Amino acid sequence: MSPPPSGRPAAIMLGYRREAARSAAEGPPARPQGNPYSDCPLHARNKIIYMPGVPPNARSERIADYAHLCGGIQWSEEGTRAADGTDIAMAVATISLGNMKTPGAGKGAPAHAYVLCFHGNASSIPPRLPDISWVLRAVSDSKATNLPAMQLTFVCLSYRGYWTSRGRPSEKGFRLDAEAGVQWIAQHHESKYGGGKESPVPILLVWGQSIGSGVATNLAATGRIPEHLSIQGMILETPFLNVRAMLETLYPQKWLPYRYLWPFLRNHLDSWENLGLIASTPGEKKPFVYIMEAKRDELVPREHTEKLFQRCLDLDLPAEKETVPFAYHTELIARGDGKRMVSQALVRLIRRALGSG
Repeated sequence: MSPPPSGRPAAIMLGYRREAARSAAEGPPARPQGNPYSDCPLHARNKIIYMPGVPPNARSERIADYAHLCGGIQWSEEGTRAADGTDIAMAVATISLGNMKTPGAGKGAPAHAYVLCFHGNASSIPPRLPDISWVLRAVSDSKATNLPAMQLTFVCLSYRGYWTSRGRPSEKGFRLDAEAGVQWIAQHHESKYGGGKESPVPILLVWGQSIGSGVATNLAATGRIPEHLSIQGMILETPFLNVRAMLETLYPQKWLPYRYLWPFLRNHLDSWENLGLIASTPGEKKPFVYIMEAKRDELVPREHTEKLFQRCLDLDLPAEKETVPFAYHTELIARGDGKRMVSQALVRLIRRALGSG
């Protein structure tokens, strides 16, 4: 539930307030009996949560417009298709780690790491690429990371209805989009290396920002993922507990209807529940969870990240929590401390997957 890092800290709150005022003025369709909101069209209810058109140019942003800010990291726009036929856009970049010099090499490497990124709300991928590129460059610093010669690929996925992806936003659709991202990674890995025993092992990590944290935990908890590509680590950047808790935060006034709509929205993005499902999955090495908190988060209360971290500890899920000083909700990786924390978390997750961290 957040705009791109370049936006003003209070922009998302203003957007939600405007949406609330507009919806309140229109009012829900009349219903003589039962719940007065259960007949609202699903896409109208989804508008309370998803904001793909904020800022106004979000759907027309181009990677090329930000290329000069990416420090030499080459991003390409790729596409995939969800199981329901919806076309999904992605921004993809690959770098070399250790002493591997060229991204085209890598067949003799022990592994190839993939980071599947899920952006925040009221957002588009291109404005976030300069900050992500800084993280990529930091991870590629062999002197600092001590990683073996291998490659790292970032796949920044745009949900349906956002950026140049088709369709309308919904949690059900986002699940399909996330699964399509994993399938694209699996197919890319196979086409690059084949299926031989000497091929690098794929390491799958996920990184979700705000609403993207809910998408990430959904994927880890219930997503259809190839057996050889299990999620080995998660970075949850400014996460919230679930949609219900956020509606109560955004609309605390008891006379507003929005806080009571959560049972009818069919969108829950419940990281609290998902962590329980992840912990209860039998016979698998549990993913390490990094929770990244913005000290001055004006949107997600601090208790959300504290409860999620405690939830991990209670469930015996390996986890750490980091706090970025002075950062607002959308600013975590826009600040130097945030970039460093995320890059260090990625290095530790890769080393852990390799069995050396």
